[in-house]
Parts: sequence; structure tokens; C-alpha cells
Amino acid sequence: MNIIKIEHIAKIYQVGSEEVHALADVSLKIDKNEYVAIMGPSGSGKSTLMNILGCLDTPSKGLYDFSGENVSQMDDNELASIRNRQIGFVFQTFNLLARSDALHNVELPLIYAGVSGAERRERAEFALEKVGLADRMSHKPNELSGGQRQRVAVARALVTNPSIILADEPTGNLDTKTGADIMQLFNEIYELGNTIILVTHEEYIAEHAARIIRLRDGLIEHDEIVKARYIPKGSIAK
Repeated sequence: MNIIKIEHIAKIYQVGSEEVHALADVSLKIDKNEYVAIMGPSGSGKSTLMNILGCLDTPSKGLYDFSGENVSQMDDNELASIRNRQIGFVFQTFNLLARSDALHNVELPLIYAGVSGAERRERAEFALEKVGLADRMSHKPNELSGGQRQRVAVARALVTNPSIILADEPTGNLDTKTGADIMQLFNEIYELGNTIILVTHEEYIAEHAARIIRLRDGLIEHDEIVKARYIPKGSIAK
């Protein structure tokens, strides 16, 4: 079942008197419970594609269908609603509130969604337990290692039970061993039935995915299934 369907999207930026074609003509489909890596050199369009997939931006041309909704022409408020309900973000720079503890950082999306305090706390505690931080809930970011901060970010992405997890260079600020631990965490999340879209320029990071999409000059250069897709027991994913 398609969770994402993009047809002939383009993204054009006006820079002074010049038009910059960040994406030229991109079409792709991503199914529920896929693990996809998007790769490409600087200027290939992968960051622009990530922003469109994450409903942080809209295409200049083409169709974007997300979970049966046409998000191509949505306004900022509608896009914000889709992001908060359906997309969990994990960023290279963690994007945690420095003065808030891990529990409050994970609760944030639920606050925006209007979830009650008791339920917020319960769900945030459960998400932190899932990423192995049950004993770090009251710690602030400066009291956590880089790997622990990224685990808090992953817990925050999971807490709304989103349709997809969108990770942008999630190991970019981590050492090799810590990065490997975070990628193992993504593997575990994927095997629970989650859909993961990973944006990276590192081959060894992309190798964790089951499918790799390579961009160049705003076009899909290569789209390859690199390993058998994992179907969780009892899943109806097709």
C-alpha cells in the first residue's frame, strides 16, 4: 500500500533574475513499512526532496499524495497539521530544547496536538523506554551524550505514532560507534513495522536501508532494492 506517491514534481527557486531547478521531474512511490535511503551529491536535490516529503515545502509542479491526501497545494496550516500528525522528524543537530529535560522534549509534539498532560507523560515515558533511556528522563540535553541526545530525538519522532519517520543525516554529528548504535535503533524501529525515509550522503549508512534512491541534478538517477524487505509478523503491508 502506497503511503507516498509523487508524480512529476519539480521545485523551482527564483534567485534574483535566475531560475534554479532544484528538482526537475521526480516520480516515486513508497509503501508502508519500507526502509528507504535517499542519496546524492551536494546540489542533487535530496534536501529539497526531503523538505517536500516532510511537508516542510510544496512542489512548484506535480502531485504529492500522502496517505491518500493531496498535499501539493496545501497551505502552511494544513501542512503543519500533516507534519504533526503523520511525520516524525530526526535531524542531524537533534533540535532539542536546551532548558528542558528529555521527557519534556519528547512531549512537545503531543502538546501541539492538544493531548492531555497525563496521557502526554505516559506516551513520552513509553517512547523513551523504547529507545533505552528510561533512566535519563529527567536529564537535560547538556547532561546527555551525543548518542543519548539523538535517542531523545528518535523518541520524540516516535511519540505521535507517525506514518513515517524522516531522518536527515541522523548520524552526522556522532562518532562511528555511536552512529552504528543509532542505526541499529532504526533497524529495530523498522522491524516493528515503521516506515523510514533516511537522507544521507554516507554509503555505509544507506546500506541499512532496503531500498536506495540516488538523485543527480534534480532527477532520480537510480532506484534499487538492495535487500529483501522485512515484513513484521502479522503485518498486512504489501
